[in-house]
Amino acid sequence: MNSKPKIFRWTVVILLFTATTINYLDRQVIGLLKPTLERTFSWSEKDYSYIVMAFTAAYALGYLVFGRIIDKIGTKIGLAVSISIWSIAAMGHALASSTFGFAFWRVILGAGEAGNFPASIKTVAEWFPKKDRALATGIFNAGTNIGAVVAPLCVPWILGVYGWEMAFILTGAVGFVWLVFWWIMYERPERKKGISQEELAYINSDVESDDTGESDEGVSWAKLFSLRQTWAYILGKFFSDPIWWFFLFWIPSYFSDIFDLDLKKPSIHIAVLYVIATIGSVGGGYLSGYFIKKGWPIYKARKATMLLVAFAVMPIMAAKYAPSIWWAVTLISIACAAHQAWSANMFTTASDMFPKKAVSSVVGIGGLAGSIGGVLFPWLVGFILDKFELAGNIGAGYNIIFIICGLAYLVAWLCMHFLAPKMTKVKL
Repeated sequence: MNSKPKIFRWTVVILLFTATTINYLDRQVIGLLKPTLERTFSWSEKDYSYIVMAFTAAYALGYLVFGRIIDKIGTKIGLAVSISIWSIAAMGHALASSTFGFAFWRVILGAGEAGNFPASIKTVAEWFPKKDRALATGIFNAGTNIGAVVAPLCVPWILGVYGWEMAFILTGAVGFVWLVFWWIMYERPERKKGISQEELAYINSDVESDDTGESDEGVSWAKLFSLRQTWAYILGKFFSDPIWWFFLFWIPSYFSDIFDLDLKKPSIHIAVLYVIATIGSVGGGYLSGYFIKKGWPIYKARKATMLLVAFAVMPIMAAKYAPSIWWAVTLISIACAAHQAWSANMFTTASDMFPKKAVSSVVGIGGLAGSIGGVLFPWLVGFILDKFELAGNIGAGYNIIFIICGLAYLVAWLCMHFLAPKMTKVKL
């Protein structure tokens, strides 16, 4: 029997991984250009926080809208539309000539990028049985880290040679290259030519009677919001997502402010941080799958893994005692790896608790909640840092923020545990 069709589901994961890498490459660029843009446009920390909030607000609404649309039109078209919008917006930053101009393009970028995760999580649910979904999610979710690794290695070089405008143009154009491969190669399992019956049977090995994919019937938001499982997902995302946004948008600036890291040069410190986070993403997905294969109930495997990584974030509260940049890199790397392990399992709980026809909608609702937190937290970060910077002690401001980061995941886990103790699958 031809071996190629047997492993096509992992080719799908590679496509999703690449799209997620591009997604995070494009959003990371502004964080690395922050010192240059601050000087060029005379931004304060609060100005920058408003730009981040504009992106996050658009991302929040885009998550909700794309989640609904993708459950209607399917993953192939939905993800293609998403990456087209965000690639155009990423390149459009080069046209900005004011703070408002950057905020405008960040809004379009956020709205477009919001389609990536609802489409990807639904794609994984279509192509993988439950025991493999967290690992598949962990692998494609690792693209968030690779994008953040590639960015600090290439963006400073582009900045130094060609200027900040070309940094946006070149990184934004990569999405259109990916789009060609996606359109040619991807299709749902039951429509994919050449897929073996053996692989199709494996994919559907734990399919339940109501676990269909795209559906004209749909599921109303009112119905979804009436379910405890939906609220468990909402609160889990609300308390954990903003922490990752802080890592993504402020950690380069933190290293620059506290340890005088030159962001005009390729940064090995930031690259190491996100490489370790990649290990966390794949490892977290593998761990819960390992527990399931050992006979643990799915809910127990997911929750045990998520509780372990919630505790693993806590050492970041000791960042203020770091005697050197590499100590800080170590503590923040552990927290980033733990977040990615959390995220791999967090996303998978949506397909654990809901049938495929509602997965993108639930992921969209959760993404909205996480992004609302992502709007509020940057405002708090900007407020705290500006206050302490005026007092001549910006490091103390970062220390307060790290304490919040260290406790957020435990709060999220407790909310999920009490709302959905056994993550019972809903019938829709």
